[in-house]
Amino acid sequence: MTADYPPTDWPFHEASSIVPVSPHRWHVQDFGTGQDALFLHGAGASAHSWHRIVPFLQSGFRMIVPDLPGHGFTRSPRGRARLPDVARDLGALLDHLGATPRIIVGHSAGGAIALEMVRLGIAKPDRVVVVNGALENFRGPASWLFPIMARVMALNPLTGFLLSSGSPSQVRGLIGATGTELDDEALAHYQRLIKRRSHVDGTMAMMAQWSLDELSRSLGQIQCPTLFVHGEDDQAVSVTVAERAARAMPHAKLHVLSDVGHIAQEEAPEAVAREILTFAEPAAVD
Repeated sequence: MTADYPPTDWPFHEASSIVPVSPHRWHVQDFGTGQDALFLHGAGASAHSWHRIVPFLQSGFRMIVPDLPGHGFTRSPRGRARLPDVARDLGALLDHLGATPRIIVGHSAGGAIALEMVRLGIAKPDRVVVVNGALENFRGPASWLFPIMARVMALNPLTGFLLSSGSPSQVRGLIGATGTELDDEALAHYQRLIKRRSHVDGTMAMMAQWSLDELSRSLGQIQCPTLFVHGEDDQAVSVTVAERAARAMPHAKLHVLSDVGHIAQEEAPEAVAREILTFAEPAAVD
């Protein structure tokens, strides 16, 4: 097994494939039957972050779940992690797969990517679901401190390598800081990711190039019906971010999950799946 392919005990390993579509060598998981549905994970995660929701959705959708550029087991060139670039490259991947998503579901930064794909006309789904969407730039000291830190890490791969010790306590602290409580099995997946130098470097490269300014200004122009699902205990992205986005968009609504943090699809997979199924039903039966 190569370092660029998930290990045999990785969640849904049997659904994995490596799909070369320039400029990336994508790791994609593809399972289920029904209408095409694209699932996009957040920064620092991988396709595995959807694995607990799969049993609730795979009978109704063909779930296409890639690792984002530089994340997980997707090999990507440096310098191509801007939001519009990621959106366009995902469009090229979908074309290669012959997929036309009727629904796009994005978590955290993946929610921003989903809306960017719609904004640019790269995808034309019937519905978008944004789970704990990271749709605003950092505020306060983090607005200047974190981007600078990310850029330094992206320019110096050794820095990312030194940070990627991936100890259990480090991973538990990182996840816990988002307001999410995960069991040991779920934490172990993130621990394995953080131990991958390429994953840490790819995450930092993405954050170094990340800007939501254009998307934020354009939310009011996005006509696609959108559901925001947000955990009320999210410590990484306040529920007020979802409230503002839902107000800005002409066909958007918000559902808040009580006692749930940032990684809602792993913490409360059945509840998130129920919201997706209910919202997607009109599209699924067309």
